[in-house]
Amino acid sequence: MDQRKPNVLWICTDQQRRDTLGCYGNPFVTTPNLDRLAQSGVKFERAYCQNPVCSPSRASFLTGRYPRTCRERQNGQDIPADERLLPKIFHENGYTCGLSGKLHVSVCGPRVCRITERRIDDGYDFFRWSHHPSAIDRKSNWPANDYTMWLTEHGQVYRTPRREDCPYVMRGMPAEYSQTKWCTDMAISYMESARQYDIPWLFSVNYFDPHHPFDPPEEYLKPYLDRLDEIPLPNYVPGELETKPSFQTTDHNGAYNQKGSFVYDTMTDYDHRMLRAAYWAMCDQIDDQVGRLLDYLEQSGQLENTIVIYMSDHGENLGDHGMYLKGAYFYENNVNVPLIISWPGVIDGGRVSDSLVELTDIAPTLCEAAGIPVEEGMQGKSLWPMLTGDAPLDFHRSSVYSEYYNSNLNHRDPFAYCTMVTDGEWKLVKVHPRNGEHTVLGELYDLKNDPTETCNRYHDPDYAEVKIRMLELLSDRMAQTADPLPHRKAFW
Repeated sequence: MDQRKPNVLWICTDQQRRDTLGCYGNPFVTTPNLDRLAQSGVKFERAYCQNPVCSPSRASFLTGRYPRTCRERQNGQDIPADERLLPKIFHENGYTCGLSGKLHVSVCGPRVCRITERRIDDGYDFFRWSHHPSAIDRKSNWPANDYTMWLTEHGQVYRTPRREDCPYVMRGMPAEYSQTKWCTDMAISYMESARQYDIPWLFSVNYFDPHHPFDPPEEYLKPYLDRLDEIPLPNYVPGELETKPSFQTTDHNGAYNQKGSFVYDTMTDYDHRMLRAAYWAMCDQIDDQVGRLLDYLEQSGQLENTIVIYMSDHGENLGDHGMYLKGAYFYENNVNVPLIISWPGVIDGGRVSDSLVELTDIAPTLCEAAGIPVEEGMQGKSLWPMLTGDAPLDFHRSSVYSEYYNSNLNHRDPFAYCTMVTDGEWKLVKVHPRNGEHTVLGELYDLKNDPTETCNRYHDPDYAEVKIRMLELLSDRMAQTADPLPHRKAFW
């Protein structure tokens, strides 16, 4: 195999907060495999997604472009056919590419007359698609679901009944029949085939976990039940939402602006702890499957020629700030995600970076690592010099930017249009009124002195100077999202 073309194992979970791994300081979870991955590579403490919901974030990091630049600003949109995903670029440069799990850069389902996700020329030669584990949910209804077909072959039916002791937690499929395990099986099968044909490969393992519904296999939840009282309650100060945008109060009274959905004030301490336990249990299951992937690479002799990336598309409220799931908010638990990059023998392991990085930076990083020219349309900034020691680990960007342009169709009165910027010390969120509204809304947090982001300083006159400075920074970052394409072809 051409050693200048490393393999790429790109593991992306769905809706996983940064603080869910042992290597990120969580004392409850059991994640030895991801902890060892961090020891073999670089762990990023401040990696931010460019949108706090699925499709815009995924379209962004797969293209290396901002959501409104690549024109996928919302869940429920199709990525335009002329956008170039990283697997397509790798495919054109001699790679074979595969995927198991979800892609979620276009819509699917009976409402749009699609039983599977519409695909552009995405570069994936092997496509084992399972957007959601269920194929029979009437709200989802994805009958073309490779995972549930696999269950049928094994004489299994997808069932996740609610627990009797907590209506917010489901009894998941046994681990051996979970979608997480299936995604891993598909990845190992593909990597082994590519190895036998001596072809460099890129494989996307896109687990649905730990996305809701909260449905871990019972064997993963059980250890937490013995210490449930030790699990901390969500970070929420009653009254804190009074100074924050109204749609946060709306979601406090029903996640996704839906009546009866995770209504915070009606939930008991037991419910909150059970939800956190279930979410962590799902992360523990992911860790075991990552262990299988790493063991396979080592046993097959491919580990030293494989870049392994572990990340998530965005985070989860998990009750913090009085809300569950996700939406038009940019708290650390929503936008600060795990990011670990390893390549034994090339990237020195056991290092930690506290620099600000964006998920847009991954695409140009992988291009540079593989010796592939970075596309001119990409807006990310390669991490490769940092990873190889040619640039310091303590600085990459002076700020990170994220956006939400009505990205989930949950808030219609008013619609939620927001943008965020942080320089690592301060975080500013600007709500952009629509339809001629003149209400001035925003959030300003002192991340050093208020790391839980409880006290909104946006309307505090003592912080007016900081607010102006951050608004100017936000304006600059928004201007930088302008599409660099089409290319300038003349000097006049």
